[in-house]
Amino acid sequence: MNLVPEYPHFREIRLDDAALFNAYFQKHPPLISEYTFTNLFMWRNYYRFIWMLWDGNLCILAHRPAHEPFYLPPVGDNSIRQCMINCITHLRSKGFTGEVQRVPEETINQHFKEVHEFDMLPDRNNADYVYLSEDLIRLPGNRYHRKKNQINQFKKKYPFQYQPLTLELVEQCLALETHWCDLKHCDQVPSLSGEEHAIHEALTNMQALNFTGGTICIDGKIEAFSLGERLNENTAVIHIEKANPAFEGLYQALSQMFSEQAWSGFTYINREQDLGEAGLQQAKLSYHPHHFVNKFTLRLTS
Repeated sequence: MNLVPEYPHFREIRLDDAALFNAYFQKHPPLISEYTFTNLFMWRNYYRFIWMLWDGNLCILAHRPAHEPFYLPPVGDNSIRQCMINCITHLRSKGFTGEVQRVPEETINQHFKEVHEFDMLPDRNNADYVYLSEDLIRLPGNRYHRKKNQINQFKKKYPFQYQPLTLELVEQCLALETHWCDLKHCDQVPSLSGEEHAIHEALTNMQALNFTGGTICIDGKIEAFSLGERLNENTAVIHIEKANPAFEGLYQALSQMFSEQAWSGFTYINREQDLGEAGLQQAKLSYHPHHFVNKFTLRLTS
């Protein structure tokens, strides 16, 4: 029996929580890339997510060891402003700073524009990059000239096949991730080690999770894969892109093909944040985002 925890009781995210989480996200369509059940489930161990309902609102707490705990923005109908105050006060009562992080700008404008009890700190590192799907598919104009050349060179050089991700291909994708991590020394970089585990969680639970994947096979072997899903009515979100760096142009080909094959029915594609990493920021900017989903950290002023 799946008992729903209510404050002050929490529990970890489980696969059988999907229906409840998805019902909240369907009623309150998310803007931030964090808010799909797949994303929360696959990263649950890295962030140590636990959750409960507070006055009917879905509240998720991240409490990684040796890190300041924080709440994600509450989801629901019942006084989001008061719920955020409750969340922050709860953490402060435990001796922490007390923060709600990843709060989208639209929520600020809806609920907090004229409110003065919060400090609202911009969080550029976690702003989501959002692109026109048509741009990622067609790569129009001179600004995408280099991307098109890279893809054309890839197509000429390598015998490849794009195919949707199926259960039969999961083991090959896991093998590629292991190879990629060996090259990048993931065991020495906590964020990459966390991502490796998150990818494993997603792929090994593919049958139970609601995401779509795409792969590129070269000479009979999976050398690239990507995972994404619907975020809201007009936006898809890409959670993972992995490609063997030995194949020049493979990342660009994967992005274009996955966008075309899986997400042409959406206006926008959210490709998540850059986490303050210069190389990742440069790569995401090179695709010319249509806009950003800006996020804020909220604290109580007193």
